[in-house]
Amino acid sequence: MPDLAHLWAGDLSFGPTGDLAIVDGLEMGRQRVLRRLLTNPGEYLWQPGYGAGLPTYVGLTPAVAEIAALIGGQMTLEPAVAPDPAPVVTVTAIPNGLSVDIAYTDAGSGSPVTLAFDLQ
Repeated sequence: MPDLAHLWAGDLSFGPTGDLAIVDGLEMGRQRVLRRLLTNPGEYLWQPGYGAGLPTYVGLTPAVAEIAALIGGQMTLEPAVAPDPAPVVTVTAIPNGLSVDIAYTDAGSGSPVTLAFDLQ
């Protein structure tokens, strides 16, 4: 079932017919994973435990192993991510932030997915 297209920290966008844009498949899974990882716990009123809160680590001394474990744990909670094989998470300290690389399998299609982003 499609979902509204909504990239993290962006506005909803319009589709080609003027309606709200929708997304499905691998892109929907990527958007959901990013939303989970970048949302701070407590920001969703009815799901106070939702989110990894990765932006709270910006500016702190990076605890790379701790952050990688946090991401891995959150990935197991995301329905878009297949549990087997387990996601592979790589976190690297970069100047003024972190670089995150994730490889996982989409639960719906079984396709491999890569996701990479920097937190600065």
